[in-house]
Amino acid sequence: MQQDLLVTLAEVGALITNDHLVYTSGRHGSSYVNKDALYPHTGATSAVCERLAHHFANAAIDVVAGPTVGGVIMAQWTAYHLSRLSNRDILAVYAEEEVSGGSKQRSFRRGYAELIHAQRVLVVEDILTTGGSVRMVIEAVRAVGGTVVGVGALCNRGGITAAAIDAPDLFCLTSVPLESFDAEACPLCAAGQPINTRLGKGAAFLARQHTTQGEQPDRFAVE
Repeated sequence: MQQDLLVTLAEVGALITNDHLVYTSGRHGSSYVNKDALYPHTGATSAVCERLAHHFANAAIDVVAGPTVGGVIMAQWTAYHLSRLSNRDILAVYAEEEVSGGSKQRSFRRGYAELIHAQRVLVVEDILTTGGSVRMVIEAVRAVGGTVVGVGALCNRGGITAAAIDAPDLFCLTSVPLESFDAEACPLCAAGQPINTRLGKGAAFLARQHTTQGEQPDRFAVE
């Protein structure tokens, strides 16, 4: 199953390997799952979420919840397939980020808290790196009286475990280890492999670092 998914991701340009990338942390690496390349392809996104739905088909889920932004799409498609499998209406909601007391957290607005209260909830996410975002969604679900049944994710690139995010079950469709290196000790740099500047969001540190080498990247670091 993992190999089939990797083929799907590669077909839509969402799987990048054997490259030279700079992550938002500033570390360098060779692999990346570009979730933003997946979502425009509705058929592929639906197929990915259908696999998550099949795994949790017998968990009596009432609501699927995800974090903004990518988790919104994951929640919608997973809830759609769970509804078809269970022949009942499974809801999809999302948790938004906010800052409280100087720290980030997530909460359910727009009346979604009432939809989660006393319900069995599946939390979904696209990419797990540190697990921080999905942990905040789990906490938000419990804060409004929902029961977290499990967590489903497209890719676990940080080696995250269920215990690490305080979840009763964690199911990931694939795992692409995010091997990374300090910029000063990067073997890809040492080998002279050019940095891929076509992905991700701008980062000032990379602009400063590489414009001195004559490069003019339009984008600097991948998330």
